[in-house]
Order: sequence, then structure tokens, then C-alpha cells
Amino acid sequence: MTPRHITWTIAALVLLLPGCGDRGTEPPTQPPAMGAKPSALRTRVIQPPQVVRDRLQTEPVAEHAVPEIVTAPGEVSLNLKQVAKITSRIEGQAEEIHVQLGDHVKKGQPLAAIGSLQLDQLIEEYLVGKAQADVAENSFRRTEKLRADDIVSERKLIEDKGRYLETQARYQHIREKLLNMGLSIAELTALERGHQDESHRYTLTAPIAGTVVAQNVVRGQGVAPGNELFEVVDTSRVWVFANLPIEQARKFKEGDTGSITPKGGAPITAPLTYLAPVADETTRTIRIRFEVANTRRALKPGEYVDVSLTLAGTPTLAVPVTALTTVDNQRGVFVQRENGYAFVPIEGGREGGGWVEIRTGVSERDRVVTEGAFDLKNVLLKEHIGSGV
Repeated sequence: MTPRHITWTIAALVLLLPGCGDRGTEPPTQPPAMGAKPSALRTRVIQPPQVVRDRLQTEPVAEHAVPEIVTAPGEVSLNLKQVAKITSRIEGQAEEIHVQLGDHVKKGQPLAAIGSLQLDQLIEEYLVGKAQADVAENSFRRTEKLRADDIVSERKLIEDKGRYLETQARYQHIREKLLNMGLSIAELTALERGHQDESHRYTLTAPIAGTVVAQNVVRGQGVAPGNELFEVVDTSRVWVFANLPIEQARKFKEGDTGSITPKGGAPITAPLTYLAPVADETTRTIRIRFEVANTRRALKPGEYVDVSLTLAGTPTLAVPVTALTTVDNQRGVFVQRENGYAFVPIEGGREGGGWVEIRTGVSERDRVVTEGAFDLKNVLLKEHIGSGV
């Protein structure tokens, strides 16, 4: 037989061989695709070296209360209770400016002095009214004594009393005007005693302590009642606003504690002080407000922050967040076995307070690695690559 005939005969036998034997035998499976094999990684039990075992910490799976954390973007705003817009209550001209933009002022500190002819006239009326009231009172008191001795008539007493009440009312009316314009009782007393050197100057003072953030007046400028001349704000306490979906907002109440985190800053705890009674018509959300102590001025009105509120959860099967790792795109934990450690995929639920709810994957009888999961993952991958499985 020639070599060509031999080659054909062998080829024919090879083609006939798969048909021999049990016809019910399944055809061989296709080789797995190139790359990592998930089943091998997720079922392998590894025995890490002693240096890795020394760093491992394990903890039994148990029930824990996993809080629900609600987060939302927020914005820092001025606390309107600590904002003051200073206006003149009288027409005049700015003669002295005592502060400027950016100055820190105390409550009652002078801001500007306003010269005013109208104020001069009122002060003159006040002093005249005070003198008339004093004269009328003295006359009335003297008539009272004389009437008691039946020296003067009842009519005289009534006339003097009426004159006294009339002058006293006029004097008190002008006094109230001056007090409402910002003059103090001490200043009015000084005027009555004859200290009138600067009686025509109306001094604007700061109603609150804070920082001058707006100055709209300069020396020599004319001013009129209602003109905003200064704005002073105190940012030691600020408001933070956020919006929550209605279903989330229903879970909270005024007095609950939230956390405010500025970009790149540390969290600040603050009470929830307001939940809007009406939802926004466009977004269908509820506006909420926190009042935040800001003594270090870490929060700047106008900046964006992260807001979070926490709801206490019911006890459920959970593991520490540190126990979680990802192998072959699957989230899971390493479970301690009798002969080593095995990676077990899990289905997680709520996360909060450093805990993760476990829905499937492990049970209470399992002991999971809470510290050192990253080291075990490295060992698992190295063994997998070295075995070529």
C-alpha cells in the first residue's frame, strides 16, 4: 500500500471514531473564553500566608440597625434675624462716615453722622415744649395747694390742670419723635441740661453686631428717609436650605438633627428648624431649613453644601462596610471556612452608619473578614493567575 493510501485510511478512521461508543454521551463543552473565570474565583478556598492572617479580623454576621441616610444638595443663606439694613429717618446730609465696607461693628456703634435742619427744628420744639411743660406743672401744683386751703376757685384749678396736661402731651409727642429717629434718652437728657454743641447731628448706629457688607453713602451726600445707607450682617448663625421629595420629607420633623458638609470641609451638625407646609408646584418637593452655628465662619452665605438626614432603621442582617470587596465585578465578602477563606457574592441593601444590609449570600452562622479583605483579594487573584485556571 502506498503512503497516499495509508494517509487516506487513517483520516477515514478518525472521522468514524466520534460515532463509536454510547450515542447518549454529550458532546464536549466549548472551552471558556479567554480571561478570568468567575466560577473559579468565587469558589476557591484560599489559605493566605501567615503575614496576611496576622492582619485579618473577623466578625460573625449578626443583626444591626442600618440607618437610612437621606441626602440632598443645599445652599447657605443669611439668617434673616441677623441682618440689618440701616436707613436715615430724617432728611439731611452725611457729615461724618465712621465705618467702611468690611468693618466689624458692635451693637450701638456709630456708623455715620447726619446734619439736618429738620432735626434742629425738632430739638428746638422739644426744648420749648419741655420748658412749657415744666412751667405748667409748677403752676398746677401750686394751684392744687391753694385750692386745698380754699384760696383759689375750683375753676382756676381745672384751667391750670388742663394747661398742664396739654403742654405735657405736646412735649411727650416731640420726645417720641426724637426717640424714634434714633436719639437716645441720654442724648435728650443732655439736651435738656444745655449740652447742645452737636444737637443738629443725627447719628446712625448699628442695631446689631456684625460686619458691614454694604455701604451706600459717602461724606457730603444728601440722604432722605428710607434710603438704605448701610447693611450689617452677623454670620455667626446661618440658614441652610434644601429640597426633599415629599415622601422623604414626611419622614422628618422639626427638631431632627442633620449634617451639613461644605465642599472640602468637615461636617457640621444642625437642627432642622423648618419644613415648608406647601410643596413646590414645579418640582413637587418640600423646602427644609437648618439653623447652623457658624462661629468659625466656615460656611459662606451663597455657597453650595451637602445636606444629610438620618433615619434609624430596624435591625436586619448586616456586615460592616469594611468587609465588602469586589471580585470579578461581583460585590461580596470573604467568609472564614475550616480550611481557609472563600469569597462569597452577596446582595446588599441599605447602607448607613458603617453597616450594609445583607439580603442574600451569607447567614448568621457565617464569620466574615472585616479587616484585611483587600489582602485576601490579592492572594486570591495571585493564586488564580499562578494556577492558570
